[in-house]
Amino acid sequence: MNIILLGPPGAGKEHSGGADREERKMVQLSTGAMLRAAVAAGTEIGKKADAIMKSGGLVSDDIVIGIINDRIDEPDCQGGFILDGFPRTLPQAAALDKLLQQKGKKLDKVVEIKVDDAALVDRISGRFSCAKCGAGYHDRHKPTKTPGVCDNCGATEFTRRADDNAETVKSRLMAYYRETAPLIGYYFAKEKLQSVDGMAPIDEVTSQINAALG
Repeated sequence: MNIILLGPPGAGKEHSGGADREERKMVQLSTGAMLRAAVAAGTEIGKKADAIMKSGGLVSDDIVIGIINDRIDEPDCQGGFILDGFPRTLPQAAALDKLLQQKGKKLDKVVEIKVDDAALVDRISGRFSCAKCGAGYHDRHKPTKTPGVCDNCGATEFTRRADDNAETVKSRLMAYYRETAPLIGYYFAKEKLQSVDGMAPIDEVTSQINAALG
């Protein structure tokens, strides 16, 4: 089974996308991880991507599609894959359709993880982690048991991602609605779309995704 996970930044695609993937023998593929792997492996297309990124440019859709093309041919993808972070635009969706058709493969489902915008801003802007062990926390939803002390290792230094602030999150949401949200209608028209409640606990979101996949 081959599926796409759709949802705004912070919707939890990277966590909930693991729904039964081992049992279903599916591999979760993120564009960032695939790009890094192609660069590290020194593949032809990885070299092209590396040169562009080192010059500060944006990797083109053609290169990303080329990397996906190589990756889904690998043996571990034969049971199916979960695409996380691609496609992001309608042209990318059309390019993916063409690629799969050329390979005699098909897209089985597109799962949209629906979230509340205000809750999403709160979810992301409150995140922080231990600088020593990486344990994750949240100002309101998961604070440390002892203020200023990591529950896991006892360290007292914490970090926040520079882009985990309300203004940046709102800007990323605007980009999502402008560029990626049109895919919801695109895949609905193709009768591929299933929606799940991304505001539910992670385990419940995972169960909803499993039910959507059938």
